[in-house]
Amino acid sequence: MTLDQNWDRIRDTVSRAGHCAIASVNADGSPNVTPIGTVFLGDTGTGFYFDQYTEALARNLDADSRVCVLAVDSSPLFWFRSLLTARFPAPPGVRLYGTVGAKRPATDEELRQVRNRVRIPVRLKGGRLLWSDFSHVRDLTFTDYRPVRYPHMMSHLWQ
Repeated sequence: MTLDQNWDRIRDTVSRAGHCAIASVNADGSPNVTPIGTVFLGDTGTGFYFDQYTEALARNLDADSRVCVLAVDSSPLFWFRSLLTARFPAPPGVRLYGTVGAKRPATDEELRQVRNRVRIPVRLKGGRLLWSDFSHVRDLTFTDYRPVRYPHMMSHLWQ
């Protein structure tokens, strides 16, 4: 199935991920993985993330904009049900392949989305340090995906 056909399922998985990781390529060709607190997905094949605390990732993207975003469902209920029934109701994660655009100022709507996502933890001292000064984003454009697979527990699911 294509990215278009599974976009709603992909968005569901990413929204339950809590945190994502973005893999990029270092100048020497070695991989670099950067944890990203939140990736927001929009229309089919698009998204954005707040570019904060990502020095190595930003440097890599200036030379090569290709990335792989990994999102793993972190819902305790999802994992409990899956392990109890020995069957995943949906793929436990997804890899999204694409490119990242240049850093740009966040729109009011993007700032609203991140404020809604962190409204509770930002009330804590550490939350204020991490999430109170977001100002710039990078756009994501995805061209392909692969669900995370555990064959014994998911042969019945979308491919």
